[in-house]
Amino acid sequence: MLLQNPIYVAAVLALLVLLALYAEKTRWGKPLGAALLVIVFTAILANLGVVPSASNSIPLYDGIFSYLAPIAIFYLMLGVNLQALKKAGGPMIGLFVLGSLATVLGILLGWYLLSPQTVLGEDGKIIAGMLTGTYTGGSINFNAIALEYEFQNRGVLYAGTIAVDNVITTVWMVVTLALPRLLRLFWKDKKPASINTAGVTESPTEKASLHSLGWLFFLGLGALFISEAISEWFPAIPSILTLTTLGILLAQMPFVVRLGGAHTLGLYLMYVFLAVIGAYCEIEAVLSLKSLGITLLLFTALAVFIHGILIVLFGGVVYRDWGMIAIASQANVGGGTSALALAETFERKELVLPAILVGTLGNALGTYLGFLVIQLL
Repeated sequence: MLLQNPIYVAAVLALLVLLALYAEKTRWGKPLGAALLVIVFTAILANLGVVPSASNSIPLYDGIFSYLAPIAIFYLMLGVNLQALKKAGGPMIGLFVLGSLATVLGILLGWYLLSPQTVLGEDGKIIAGMLTGTYTGGSINFNAIALEYEFQNRGVLYAGTIAVDNVITTVWMVVTLALPRLLRLFWKDKKPASINTAGVTESPTEKASLHSLGWLFFLGLGALFISEAISEWFPAIPSILTLTTLGILLAQMPFVVRLGGAHTLGLYLMYVFLAVIGAYCEIEAVLSLKSLGITLLLFTALAVFIHGILIVLFGGVVYRDWGMIAIASQANVGGGTSALALAETFERKELVLPAILVGTLGNALGTYLGFLVIQLL
């Protein structure tokens, strides 16, 4: 079938990234940015059936999640100096922990306000724990809790929960992209939107040569192989943490810093990743569950909305930097990769490394908080 052909899908994704980059230069597209535009474009086509969505996902999407997104992170790490962590690591970690607690409160308040257990029954507690896990760390935590309770055997309900998660995650990516610009209309940052990034390694201005591309492809693939091998030998160490560490170490080497094109490659691959995020925003899959799907959608949306309100209010009082608050929230709801994409979109170079690190922290916290919520309910 044509729509399942990986070459066709890859070509469409590449076209949508290209259209987003051009649209970003228009008067109406500039406020939105290429990251948001590529998500919206792909979501529209996926819901129209032009490209595969979550329910009929193809191996190409899995490959993008498993290979392209991690390599994009690695390339973007090559432009980050360790001083970035010193500059923004503490506030970012604080905001992320605040966002994690806001997720727990959002789930608990949503539970008592909407009483989803009246429709979901005993499965409601497990779903609440799974959502807490995924909106603290990510899908690793979501599935860890699901496996513990054998929730994957629930068939339609399990698939419906994933569909709702995909929709809300995509919507929240859109919200966090727009949030800083909107909040600055009513409540100014303590610091200017564009802050001093002294000590942060900038991308080389030289164009990518064949020599540079050769080294970058070798380093990217080699680092990905090493990170996955270490993860197999030591399962407790997430491969993304090893990959990030390798990127950080290499970024301190003058030879690597002089290689042109790393940032451009990483950013392009990140846009492709965001396109797949948009494809996973499948409205029909949620609506097909009828009352069950609507209950799941309302419960999840309310929980994430409360998370957003709390992190904005408390984050605004403690450290009023709307860009950083949006990135920390995205690290909770969408994970480290999405948070990194947000940092790049906001041109906050000093937050690229902290975004990845707090995403890894979320993987460590998410499962514990998910089980905690199940016990509390």
